[in-house]
Amino acid sequence: MKLYLVQHAKATTEQQDPQRPLTEEAKRDMAKVVGFIGPLDLSVDALWHSGKKRAEQTAEFLAQAVKIETGPTARDGLAPNDDVTVLRDELAASRHDIMIVGHMPSLSRLASLLLTGTESADTVAFKNGGVVCLQRNERNRWQIDWIVTPEILR
Repeated sequence: MKLYLVQHAKATTEQQDPQRPLTEEAKRDMAKVVGFIGPLDLSVDALWHSGKKRAEQTAEFLAQAVKIETGPTARDGLAPNDDVTVLRDELAASRHDIMIVGHMPSLSRLASLLLTGTESADTVAFKNGGVVCLQRNERNRWQIDWIVTPEILR
């Protein structure tokens, strides 16, 4: 199983727009990320996002480059401060490849929990618009497979 964790791309401030959509720079960054991952021929069974505008827009960009049965889907449990143990348990029972577009600090806590067994390990340096690919091996343990960020694609 592969799990793709994506921190939403850069968003406007709440003062600029309470919905916090992506900035123009973020849209350019996501175009670079999509251009990079498109040739990887990724396929996922689900593309989840938190429902917040910035995560939804990021997921829509990614849906252009990833093969998926249905479009991006908003779901509970992906907000910045949600309990990641619920998601860990759901992923443990799954055999499907999944992409999640979410927020800090929950993405960091989820990655740390999967990789080390503790939420506070701070194992991955997430970047806005970056994709972190985790893979569950034959011993049912998670490992980092690869990471791409907009900064390295410039």
